[in-house]
Amino acid sequence: MTAETSTATALRKSAVSRYLQLAGHFRRRIETGEWPVGHRISTVMELAEECGVAGMTVRRALDILEKEGLIERFRAKGTFVRETPKKDLWCDIRTDWSALLNARYSSHIEVLSNDLGPAPHFLASEDWPGRPAREYRRLRRRYWREGAPFMLADVYIDETAYKVLPEGSAERLTALRLVSDLPGRPIANAQQELTILSADLTLASELSVPQGAPMARMVRLAVDHDDIRVLVADGIYRGDSTKLRLKLK
Repeated sequence: MTAETSTATALRKSAVSRYLQLAGHFRRRIETGEWPVGHRISTVMELAEECGVAGMTVRRALDILEKEGLIERFRAKGTFVRETPKKDLWCDIRTDWSALLNARYSSHIEVLSNDLGPAPHFLASEDWPGRPAREYRRLRRRYWREGAPFMLADVYIDETAYKVLPEGSAERLTALRLVSDLPGRPIANAQQELTILSADLTLASELSVPQGAPMARMVRLAVDHDDIRVLVADGIYRGDSTKLRLKLK
């Protein structure tokens, strides 16, 4: 089986749009140095033949890379690699309570909505510790860094806890920071869960990514000493701006 046939087969197996798959495939070539900076890449028709797709599919994939500033097109000269993808990831997800509280991010928090509501429905069907609070304050927040959005989160805080938070906390504190020092309500249990998914229309619009782009969903839950779920944070990170590092020993 040739490389061309392998690529075409892989594209057919995925439910993600082919041009998005190709954009990721081409981006990876730049990242690994297969297409170094200054390299003149193959023509649209050559790439279409190699990958077993239509020329329009290749053009749409290259459009994405051009918008990202990775390639540059010149009339009568061709398409050239302009730069490699940035290596400095925007968010390093920590895996223990102390590290999460002490993490420092140069990010801006934008509060999109702030209202009262019930507990998040997904907790009812999963094995999470604690009991729901009577009422929650639901904050929808978007996180920015260097002028680009990298996370969209729904943060649910027990309304009684929210009422004692210092003014402006919702615009400047991470979710766990909001409840880490509540007077008389020490956190007795905290868990987080990572899930990989793809961007739907809403996420694509809110986080400026193509539909179907890889995303990382991190759910964090904190339970107080009375076994009340004082905080539930449902955050979705851009896959191209996130890394998870686990200490194994």
